[in-house]
Amino acid sequence: MVVRKMKSMDGNNAAAHVSYAFSEVAAIYPITPSSPMADFVDQWSANGLKNIFGTQVKVVEMQSEAGAAGAVHGSLGAGALTTTYTASQGLLLMIPNMYKIAAEQLPAVFHVSARTVSTQALNIFGDHSDVMACRQTGFAMLCEGNVQEVMDLSPVAHLAALSGKVPFINFFDGFRTSHEIQKIAVWDYEDLKDMCDMDAVAEFRRHALNPEHPHMRGSHENGDIFFQHREACNKYYAELPAVVEKYMDLVNAKLGTDYKLFNYYGHPEADRVIVAMGSICDVAEEVIDYLNAHGEKVGLVKVRLYRPFAPEKLLEAFPASVKKIAVLDRTKEPGAMGEPLYQDVVTALANAGWNDVKVIGGRYGLGSKDTPPASVFAVYNELKKDEMKRQFTIGIVDDVTNLSLPEDEDCPNTAAPGTIECKFWGLGGDGTVGANKNSIKIIGDHTDKYVQAYFQYDSKKTGGVTISHLRFGDKPIRSPYYINKADFVACHNPSYITKGFKMVNDVKPGGVFMINCQWDMDELNHHLKADAKRYIAKNNIQLYTIDAIDLAIEIGMGKRNNTILQSAFFTLAKVMPQEDAIRYMKEKAKASYLKKGQDVVDMNYKAIDLGATAFKKIDVPADWANAVDEPEHKTLEGKPELVKMVKEILEPVGKMDGDSLPVSAFVDHVDGQFELGASAYEKRGVAVSVPTWDSTKCIQCNQCAYVCPHATIRPFAMTAEEAKNAPEAAKIVDVKAGKGKGVYQYTMAVSPLDCMGCGVCIGVCPVSALSMVSQEGELAQQDVFDYCVSKVTEKKDMQDNSVKGSQFKQPMLEFSGSCAGCAETSYARLVTQIFGDHMYISNATGCSSIWGGPAATSPYCTNKEGHGPAWCNSLFEDNAEHGLGMFVGQNKIREDLAAETRRLVNIEWARPELKAAAQAWLDTMDDGTANAEPTKAFVKALEESICTVEELAANPQFAEHAAELKAKGALFCDCEACTIAADLLSKKEYLAKKSLWIFGGDGWAYDIGYGGLDHVIASKQDVNIFVFDTEVYSNTGGQASKASNIGQVCQFAAAGKEVKKKSLAEIAMQYGYVYVAQVAMGANPAQTIKAITEAEAYHGPSLIIGYSPCEMHSIKGGMMNCQKEMKKAVECGYWNLFRFNPAAPAGQRFSMDSKAPAGGYQEFLMNEARYSRLTREFPDRAGVLFQRNEDEAKARYEHLLKLIEMYDK
Repeated sequence: MVVRKMKSMDGNNAAAHVSYAFSEVAAIYPITPSSPMADFVDQWSANGLKNIFGTQVKVVEMQSEAGAAGAVHGSLGAGALTTTYTASQGLLLMIPNMYKIAAEQLPAVFHVSARTVSTQALNIFGDHSDVMACRQTGFAMLCEGNVQEVMDLSPVAHLAALSGKVPFINFFDGFRTSHEIQKIAVWDYEDLKDMCDMDAVAEFRRHALNPEHPHMRGSHENGDIFFQHREACNKYYAELPAVVEKYMDLVNAKLGTDYKLFNYYGHPEADRVIVAMGSICDVAEEVIDYLNAHGEKVGLVKVRLYRPFAPEKLLEAFPASVKKIAVLDRTKEPGAMGEPLYQDVVTALANAGWNDVKVIGGRYGLGSKDTPPASVFAVYNELKKDEMKRQFTIGIVDDVTNLSLPEDEDCPNTAAPGTIECKFWGLGGDGTVGANKNSIKIIGDHTDKYVQAYFQYDSKKTGGVTISHLRFGDKPIRSPYYINKADFVACHNPSYITKGFKMVNDVKPGGVFMINCQWDMDELNHHLKADAKRYIAKNNIQLYTIDAIDLAIEIGMGKRNNTILQSAFFTLAKVMPQEDAIRYMKEKAKASYLKKGQDVVDMNYKAIDLGATAFKKIDVPADWANAVDEPEHKTLEGKPELVKMVKEILEPVGKMDGDSLPVSAFVDHVDGQFELGASAYEKRGVAVSVPTWDSTKCIQCNQCAYVCPHATIRPFAMTAEEAKNAPEAAKIVDVKAGKGKGVYQYTMAVSPLDCMGCGVCIGVCPVSALSMVSQEGELAQQDVFDYCVSKVTEKKDMQDNSVKGSQFKQPMLEFSGSCAGCAETSYARLVTQIFGDHMYISNATGCSSIWGGPAATSPYCTNKEGHGPAWCNSLFEDNAEHGLGMFVGQNKIREDLAAETRRLVNIEWARPELKAAAQAWLDTMDDGTANAEPTKAFVKALEESICTVEELAANPQFAEHAAELKAKGALFCDCEACTIAADLLSKKEYLAKKSLWIFGGDGWAYDIGYGGLDHVIASKQDVNIFVFDTEVYSNTGGQASKASNIGQVCQFAAAGKEVKKKSLAEIAMQYGYVYVAQVAMGANPAQTIKAITEAEAYHGPSLIIGYSPCEMHSIKGGMMNCQKEMKKAVECGYWNLFRFNPAAPAGQRFSMDSKAPAGGYQEFLMNEARYSRLTREFPDRAGVLFQRNEDEAKARYEHLLKLIEMYDK
């Protein structure tokens, strides 16, 4: 048996480690949760790691998963061992090539972190719906259930693919295994090489396509021979299970394991057995150990090789005593008689004549729904019954179709004795998750303990709730489920206390609860809810507070207090000597933050030293045991359907209690459609510091509101009456200049509970009228903000499309889940202020769909008339086409209405007023602004012009016909004019000209969706496209795209990107009839709004590309400098501002809106860690690539100047 090194890593890392050994080429495309595998491979290759063939893996990033599959296919065909990493929709895009790869017997291995396929909603988390959609492709399918199994068994996929001539999907549960950190034994590459059949490798190369011995593949065949030819591969699939067993036996011989195609675990005489695959098997093992120790006889069959399915091996795995079987599937196939694994097991038993064994099937864990021991206990309890549910679900409450099994929340604790369990509630982007990853690796790599870490997220970007689940102990940990009884719980954000999150209830009696806050004892007593106080007092909870907030500010770390809190945890948890913990934390801090500069490392060192002793022990008052709940006085106002959704879905989900919701909560939203405006009810209060407005300094330019990513600071013009009725805390002054002077009063309202504390508004204020202060001191301003929003009317005479005037318009994107300081939402919010009441939005999957479309929490909202953006996300790859479809669909209806209206105008007896209104509507129907009032007038005229039967009867000329209509039950006249009017009114919501916008990021526009985008702009249809250009795949973790620039360090470009940025704008301009603009709000606010209004006014396709600094850029000083960074980018020539308007007069079509570069280019690059880190990691390359970057920028500017003459001829 070999002895392997122990190392802490997650499932993606384990798969990447093995795949690197057996691969020569990796063709990749980013997708959550599989991207880290490709990133590991890219990093290792950049740093010179050799595979078992003595070479470095060549990593090729493609434009889509379909492209990656094509590259895999071609690379294999040429004789290079090639792999890829994917999941979900990405895997489905590969299916056409998978058929080809399998049929051509190419030894591909696709490593898949199995993930949910989008249905009624996008879900980035794990289940088996993606891999189950591929079981017909001819790929073999091998499944692992935990991180150690991924390490141990992934070689089997590579080895069997080579020898068996069948490609493999090697899959494991997305997030639950891919992102769970465990301490595991790691393969040495020499041992992997020892198992590799080099003769099979040589045979593969000999059979590859090569002009030295040319052949043809991919022919076409007719009906006379295709069927027979297709059947010729059967023997390879029949023989493959034996090939897999052979390599499993080689692994077993080296490791002392007992891996089989189907492994049995449990009592040798079990009468009740579960069949499952994936991470649930570890949960089941814990439950089996408990039940069998208490006199029951139960077991589990773990499926490892799912395709080809070997029924005889499955039957061998069952104990002879089995009477009842429950098959668990992590997927849903609507309308099927059962899910895939269930049907396979039933078929295997039926074919073998096992008719006396009863089989039931259940669904579990869709979208990473947690599956704790209680769910497995429920399955074994169901199997005890004489009358079992043939189909069931676990882990949810199905009160609609009643398929769910009842579960006992107080079921026994099945975790290994002595396991320490810890839970950390953090804020996305505050570093909690990163610190806990470091913590668990420190414990795993520097003690003898086994470890496990898993991370739970809500649907926000940074600024959402994160929960870190950490376990460590002296025995192996088989607990792939959330912690609900912890030895240590930390609350890293005080807003969770004030909002009453159920955190302390997860602490075991006698355990530790630590709160990060700025409160003294009186304030703590005030903010803690009564139920939390009672639990603390009655369960002897050891309560600590720590003010890491102020400490981080003092050190210079801003909002990043994670390292301080990590240090406090190590002291309180006593998992290792304090001096050792401090040393190891500093080593990890250096590894994590050196890419951001030594100054950041030094700040973290100081934080570690201070955090170790910064906490305070709280003496729990005895009267807390009898704390009395205060009645809630909160009354929600608004549209009844919206209020119902907020109460029943948003509020529990917002408190991370969505798991408790039953199926009935979603019956009103079965198709995935939700009400707009829900984010306004959240009031998350997560910002520690918020802006306060000094009315004496303010010049009322409204620039702060113009750039606010979350619409939490807004100007209002007020009448004297509105000002008089405002809350006492309101700061109100006269309008100082321009429109409204002498007419209105003015206030700048701030919502402290919605603000994310980014500070962008502070940075743009030209007179320092804003400053950041403690949120708690500004809470009185919440009433002011709410009053202004609900009671102050819009002042149309203050509104125009200037920077200042636009901000008196209602933003219809507010309080989104985007990162603090986000540039994308600033652009999108501005578009909604101009066109929001009549706009459609087709949104590509990515950052903008995550902050723009969280379930039941829409940040898009309506005006007081109930109008607002109609928003929809289709897929990542088809957004432009989807948007065009929205335009074509509504436009077709509108064209039909126009045809009817023309008929109405030509009817002799139609009322003159109606004809006039109809003609006015026809005359303006192509102009969204001009058409608004004529549409209202037309609808009013239609309503007034339809003649009722009673009115008809009053006219003697038509009395007889009126009687006939009345007898039929008709209400209105059936003449042609009235019939057309009635039909037009039935579709009146289509009459007003709509503004169609297609939103998406650069990953969509430059890469995966580029083909569709190109087709849509070529169509000449009147659609507007806005690309939020972050120059990186920001939503999936920071991978390179064609928008990334030379020298930029990102995933899949670990040594700096070699190729210059694609010029999407110039490609679009070549059509000659596409409106194109490049904008940067922080550099030229007026140019941004001008481009947006010109794009909509242009009757044809438009494309606006907005420079969008991102968290992934790691700008010095953080995202509060987002808008300033845009200005720097334009001034130095990194980003150019221009507009190309085909409708403009000759000589004015191309406008260069930015000046010649003013220098400072290299300084700009060094201000962002995405560039500066290259100087530390590959210093020799950095100078060369950065100079090329600047040279290309200069050449680009000169080229753009030439376009002025070229396009204006």
